Amino acid sequence: MATLQIAANGNSLTRPAAAAPVAPAVMSPLRMWAAVVGSTLGAFMAVLNIQIVNASLADIQGAIGAGTDDGGWISTSYLIAEIVVIPLSAWLARVFSVRNYLLVNAILFLIFSVACAFAANLQQMIILRAIQGFSGGVLIPMAFTIIITLLPKAKQPIGLALFALSATFAPAIGPTIGGYLTENWGWEHIFYVNLVPGALMVGLLWVSLDRAPMNLKLLAKGDWPGIITMAIGLAALQTVLEEGNKEDWFGSDFIVRLSVIAAVSLTLFLIIELKTANPLLNLRLLVRRNFGFGIVANFLLGIALYGSVFVLPIYLTRIQGYNSEQIGMVLAWTGIPQLLLIPLVPQLMKRFDVRLLIVVGFALFAASNFMNVHMTGDYASDQLFWPNIVRAIGQALVFTPLSAIATAGIEQENAGSASALFNMMRNLGGAVGIASLQTFLSKREQFHSNILTNSVSVFEEATRDRIARLTGYFMNHGVTDQALASHKAVVAIALKIRKQANIMAFSDTFFLLGVALVVALLATLLLRKPGQLSGGGAH
Repeated sequence: MATLQIAANGNSLTRPAAAAPVAPAVMSPLRMWAAVVGSTLGAFMAVLNIQIVNASLADIQGAIGAGTDDGGWISTSYLIAEIVVIPLSAWLARVFSVRNYLLVNAILFLIFSVACAFAANLQQMIILRAIQGFSGGVLIPMAFTIIITLLPKAKQPIGLALFALSATFAPAIGPTIGGYLTENWGWEHIFYVNLVPGALMVGLLWVSLDRAPMNLKLLAKGDWPGIITMAIGLAALQTVLEEGNKEDWFGSDFIVRLSVIAAVSLTLFLIIELKTANPLLNLRLLVRRNFGFGIVANFLLGIALYGSVFVLPIYLTRIQGYNSEQIGMVLAWTGIPQLLLIPLVPQLMKRFDVRLLIVVGFALFAASNFMNVHMTGDYASDQLFWPNIVRAIGQALVFTPLSAIATAGIEQENAGSASALFNMMRNLGGAVGIASLQTFLSKREQFHSNILTNSVSVFEEATRDRIARLTGYFMNHGVTDQALASHKAVVAIALKIRKQANIMAFSDTFFLLGVALVVALLATLLLRKPGQLSGGGAH
C-alpha cells in the first residue's frame, strides 16, 4: 500500500494514503492550485449566499407572498442545512470520494440556486433554500480541508488567505452585491449571480481532483448515533437561535421544546463521540492548546463578524432610512480593503509572529466597534466610513493567521474533524451572536426609552414649551384643529424619544461587540507559537 509521511508533534508517522482527500505526491503544482482555487471559490459562494439574500429579504417576501414573520425561514432553512452538513462532510467525502462529493454538491448548489429564483411560494422557497444550503455547506469545510492537507506547509498561508476571502470578505460584500442587484435588476438575480463563478468552480474541480473509488461500505460502519443526535441537536439549536427573539424566547412553548431537544441531543452527541471507537468528529482535538483556544477565538470572531453585518443594516434602515443599495455601499468599505489586504497577509506572516498579527487584528476589529459607541441622529455613511475601514483591516489580519496557528500540528487523518469543528464553530458563533444581539438591541431600546420618557414630563416647563411650539408649527402648516395639532405634537415628541432610544441601543450593541472581540484577543494571548510553523503557518 502506498504511504504518506505525516509530521505529528515532531515525529514521523506512517499513515495510509487513503486518509488524505487527495494524493499530493502525484499532483502537479498547477492542478494542486486549481483544486485550492476551485474549492475556495465554492466556499466563497456558499457564505455569500447567506448575506446576499438577507439584503433582499423584504423584496423576496413580497414577491412570493410571505409574511414578515414567516419570511425569516428563507434564511433560516439555508443556515440549518448548512450547519448540519458541515460536520458530516469529512465522513461523506471518504464514503463517496472527494471528487464525486465535491462535484455533485457543487452542481447541485448551482441547480438549486437557479431553482430558488423560480419559487412560487414560501413553502417552495424554504425547501429549495434548504437543499441549496445543504449542498453549499459542503463546500466550506471541504475547501478548508483541501488547503490543510494538500498544500505544502510553506504554501498553506496563501491557501488560508484565499479561504479568508470566503470567511470574512464574503459576509462583508454580500449586502453590497445583493442590494445592487435587487435595486437595479430584481431579486431573482441574487441567485443567478452564482452561475458564472459556479461554472468556473466546477471546471477547476473537474480537472484538478483525482478520481478515486467510492467506499460505500463505510455507510454501514458510520457513527449513526452520533450523526443522528448531532443533526437533530444542531437543527433544533439553530432554529431556537433564529426564531427565539421573535417567539419571546422561553415564553414560547415551541422554543422551550426545541431547547430541550437541542440540549438532550447535543449532550448525547458529546457522550457518543467521546466513547465510540470511530467517532464522526474527533472532539479530543479541543483539548490541544492551540486548537482549543483557536476555536474559542474563532467562535467569538463569528459572533462579531456576522453580528456586525446584522446590526449595521438594521441601523441604517431604521434610523437613516437607507434602501438596500445604499446599505450595500456603506458596507462595501468593510469588504473592499480586505480584498486588497488579505493577499498580503501571508507575507506578513513570514515577517512577524502570527500571534502578534492576530492580536493586532482583533484589537483593530474591537476598536472599530468602540468607535461607534457615541452615535447620534446624524451618524450615517460619512461617520461610518473610518470605523468600517478599521474593521476591514482588523478582519483581514485575523483570519488567516488564526486558521494557521489553530491547525498547526493537526495530523492528516484529523484534518476533516479539525475543518468541521473550526468552520462549524464560526457559523454557530454567528447564529449565537445574531440571536443575542436581536434580544439585546430590543431590551436596551426599552431601557433607554423608559429613562427618556420619565425625564420628559408634562410638568416640566421645557416639555410644555416644546409641545406649544410644535402645536404652533402644525397649525401653521395646514392643521386647523388645535386639539389635533397638540396631539400631533405629542406624537412627534414620542417618536423623537423612540428614535433616540434606538440610537442609544445601537451604541450599546456596538460596545458589546467590541467587548466580545477583546475576550477573543485575550484567548489568542494563550496560544503557543508552533515550533513547526514554517513560512508563517502549517499543520
